[in-house]
Amino acid sequence: MTLENRTLPWERLRALRDCIARKGFACILEAHSGLSGIIAESARVEKDGEVIEYDGLWESSLTDSASKGLPDASIVGYDSRTHTIDEILNVTTKPIIVDGDTGIEPIQFGYLVNRLERLGVSAVIIEDKVYPKRNSLDAAASQELEDPAVFTEKIKAGKEVTLTDEFMVIARLESLNAGTGLQDALERAEQYMLAGADGIMIHSSKREPDEILAFAEAYEPLCRRLGRRPVLVSVPTTYNTISDAELVASGFNIVIHANHMLRAAHKAMSEVARTILASGRSLEADALCAPVPEIFSSVGFDVIINKDRERAEARRLAKTTERDGAAPAKRA
Repeated sequence: MTLENRTLPWERLRALRDCIARKGFACILEAHSGLSGIIAESARVEKDGEVIEYDGLWESSLTDSASKGLPDASIVGYDSRTHTIDEILNVTTKPIIVDGDTGIEPIQFGYLVNRLERLGVSAVIIEDKVYPKRNSLDAAASQELEDPAVFTEKIKAGKEVTLTDEFMVIARLESLNAGTGLQDALERAEQYMLAGADGIMIHSSKREPDEILAFAEAYEPLCRRLGRRPVLVSVPTTYNTISDAELVASGFNIVIHANHMLRAAHKAMSEVARTILASGRSLEADALCAPVPEIFSSVGFDVIINKDRERAEARRLAKTTERDGAAPAKRA
C-alpha cells in the first residue's frame, strides 16, 4: 500500500546514521525500481522469535543500467539515475544508499551530492577507479585505479556542498580487485579518511572473504591512529559464504546485498518467457508468477478499489437521505 509508505526527505536522510547508532550496523538490499523497492521494504521473516527486516536500500548502477537494458559502463547518466531513485523514494520509507560510480569529476560529483541530499538519500558511494568505470565483477575488464590525490578532491567536493551532518560520502576501495594489494588499500583508505570520507567500502571479487577480513582487522588500528572511525562497508556478492553476523562481528557497519533483486527478476522472467513458448499457452507459467491480486496489493491498487466502493456507498446513502428528507410528510 504505497500511500502508507510515506516519509519526509529529512527524516529519511538521517535514518541510516540513526540505524547504525542504534544497532551498530545496517543490512541493505538492492532495489532498481519502485516495485523492487516496495518488496525490499516489506520483506520480513521470523527467526528465533524475532522479526527481521532490511534496514535500507541500495540503488546500484549495475542493476539500474541492466533494468534499462544497458551495460554498467557509465552509459546511464545522473538524470536517468535520479529518476529511478525518485521512483524508489516515492514508495518507500527506509534509508537509501546510492552507487555514484566514480563520481566523474569533482564539480559533477558536487552537483550529484547536492541533488541526492535534497531528495533525502542517506549516502553515496564512489569508487576510486578512472572514469568511465567498468564493473568490478567482470574479471576480463580493466580495473584502472584513480590517482588518490585526484580521488580525494572528489570526496572534498562532495563534503563541501552537504548542508547536513547526516548525509554520508563513502569511498569505495578497488585496490584488491585491481591487484595492488592490501597495503595499497590501507594507504588509500588513510588518504580518503583524511579528506573527510564518512565511510570506507572495501571491495573484493574473490570467492573467499580472507582479504576483506584482513582489511577489517588492519582498519581498526588505522582508525585509532587517525582519531576517527568512518563506517566500514562490505558487499559480499562473491564471498557470500560468510554471514552478515560474521561480517558485523569483524567490524563492518553496513552490509549491502547489491544485485540480487535484479538477478532474481532476470531469471524468473527468462523462465516464464521460455515456458509460454514451449507450452503454447500461459497456463504452465502461472505457477511461476505472482497472482495479479498480489501485485495489486503490493502497489496499493486494492486500497484504491476499496476507497472507490466506500465513496460510492457514501454517495448512495447521501442520495437516499436527501430523497427521503424531501418526501412529503404522510397524513396521520
